Amino acid sequence: MSRLTTAPSAFERLHALDAVRGFALLLGIALHATLSFVPAPTGFWFIQDTHQSAALGLLFFAIHVFRMTTFFLMLGFFARMSFHRRGAWGFVRDRLQRIGLPLVIAWPIVFTPMAMVVIWASSFPNGGPVHGARGWPPVLPNFPPAHLWFLYVLLELYVAMLLLRGVIVRLDASGALRTALDRLFAWTIRNPLAHLVLAIPIGIDLSLDQKGISVMGIRTPDQSLITNLPSWIGFGTAFRIGWLLHRQRDLLRILERRWLSHLVLALGLILICFVLAGVVTSAPGAPKLPIRSDTLRLVSAVLYAPAIWTSTFAVIGLALRFMSTFSPTRRYLADASYWLYLIQMPIVMALQVAVSQLDWPWPIKFATILGVALPLMLASYRLLVRFTMIGVVLNGRRAPREAAPAAAVTGSAAS
Repeated sequence: MSRLTTAPSAFERLHALDAVRGFALLLGIALHATLSFVPAPTGFWFIQDTHQSAALGLLFFAIHVFRMTTFFLMLGFFARMSFHRRGAWGFVRDRLQRIGLPLVIAWPIVFTPMAMVVIWASSFPNGGPVHGARGWPPVLPNFPPAHLWFLYVLLELYVAMLLLRGVIVRLDASGALRTALDRLFAWTIRNPLAHLVLAIPIGIDLSLDQKGISVMGIRTPDQSLITNLPSWIGFGTAFRIGWLLHRQRDLLRILERRWLSHLVLALGLILICFVLAGVVTSAPGAPKLPIRSDTLRLVSAVLYAPAIWTSTFAVIGLALRFMSTFSPTRRYLADASYWLYLIQMPIVMALQVAVSQLDWPWPIKFATILGVALPLMLASYRLLVRFTMIGVVLNGRRAPREAAPAAAVTGSAAS
């Protein structure tokens, strides 16, 4: 039975979508923890573990397909909710506090130890700077936001969406254009081939992008303050879809009903794209196919783009189907996820270097990295953030000392 028996109200807290947003950030920690184990050419990551793992390579690849598209879709959804709750100026002040301020403060705090860990790793034969990484000190515009790039892109998207909305409202005083756009969007989402329609823009961009590798997804702007076109198209499209989805929240029920078909198709596409990724990048152990590289890149782009949207819809549908009720644990993790993601890179990187030379099986090494990093970061959230002014900055309010049911509206950093 569907958990969304009625269309959610404008400001009702949607626990499933809160969970999706939070777990997308937490999956980012797991993704970064896999990087030292991924069988890939030298320079893919700053340290290569002595025990590589195709299984962790697949885990990295699968998470990378959908995580940021899903995350930006949630950001667009919650952005419109926050905009209509706070008003334009209230929204701007809130975003500067909870997105802009953490970006400015957190970057030097986390990037400095990251640079020190890279220097440490360079003492090992399988360690050193990531291929294409910028030198130190950074010089504008080649300023590496590293894993905090999503905050910078998000600020750009907020500005672009507010400007676009202002123009549309001014030109469409009667609301006829917005009504037509809503109908077109609803028709697209209701169409069983919606994931293919939405994949067209990013599929074209991936096939034409000569700087990136189409089978490795959208190039993230983590080495420069100039956002690349693939990021604008891929993540910008997801953000706009989330904004439009909030205008017609009853469409969420369609994603919920189709969760199984989307999941099956997503798994198939991800597996095929994973094999192609190994071929294109000449990963160790990858099969050799008698196909021209240009043709293979085009095939990869054609398959990877729908894999992005199919898996995104599958994840959201799964959450709506099975996580729509309130859970104190999921709520706590959703609240903590922003802080954990901000501070995780130097901790995960240091642990990767620490275990990289040990003669342990990769499952034990990987479990050690997460088993040490996550409790440490959760403890820091509990002691330093949850009940302090840092929590107010990140989550918009100080959490009460006693656990309480969720408020009527979302207070998360990605709202």
